[in-house]
Amino acid sequence: MLRALAVDDERPSLEELLYLLHADPRIGSAEGAGDATEALRRINRALESGPRGPEAIDVVFLDINMPGLDGLDLARLLTGFARPPLVVFVTAHEDFAVQAFDLKAADYLLKPVRKERLAEAVRRVVELRGSTAPAIPVHEPDPDHIPVELGGVTRFVAVDDITHVEAQGDYARLHTDRGSHLVRIPLSTLEDRWRSRGFVRIHRRHLVALRHIGELRLDAGTVSVRVGDEELQVSRRHARELRDLLMRRTTD
Repeated sequence: MLRALAVDDERPSLEELLYLLHADPRIGSAEGAGDATEALRRINRALESGPRGPEAIDVVFLDINMPGLDGLDLARLLTGFARPPLVVFVTAHEDFAVQAFDLKAADYLLKPVRKERLAEAVRRVVELRGSTAPAIPVHEPDPDHIPVELGGVTRFVAVDDITHVEAQGDYARLHTDRGSHLVRIPLSTLEDRWRSRGFVRIHRRHLVALRHIGELRLDAGTVSVRVGDEELQVSRRHARELRDLLMRRTTD
């Protein structure tokens, strides 16, 4: 039976979440806190009580956007404890998913919370708490996957499946053979993160996986590449580097 703490500065949202938690038979107790500071005091008591003590908390369902200390700040503080409770983020904003999983969140729920989706989050927490090995969240970030939101569900796209990335303002669109996904990560960040995995900038708007380039075309002084069914223009400043990288791959 899990002991839960729900944290949200909006009272209706907090009461709805507590109602759903109390309705789940795997939740033994569920308390509420109206802000991160109140929650931190409650968590401190839980940690002092010990994992089997009367004040213990197994999981915190945590809103992100709150005045003062926000949910991400609180989660960062918890990473400094030896045996912190698991964290499930519950928020109306999908653009914090990457930061949330960088903090080893057990799950990431979008408001309004659906009963079925909350039940799935509780299932994950139960599995993590029941593990005899050191708890490693199911969604611990790794270099091989990137979290994306689709219909209120967080999915993980394999980096090796991404053919190219397109800049769209502060967002980036990840293209795969099965479709595309929009994430709020600047293209420059992905360029730095995935350079060692064979991604190369070919244009101010495009980042391409070298292994997915089917053709390099030269036509009247312009350079382009074919990636799947798409033809992408290569800017002059990136053309020479791209040719060198492709030639190096063919000779390795």
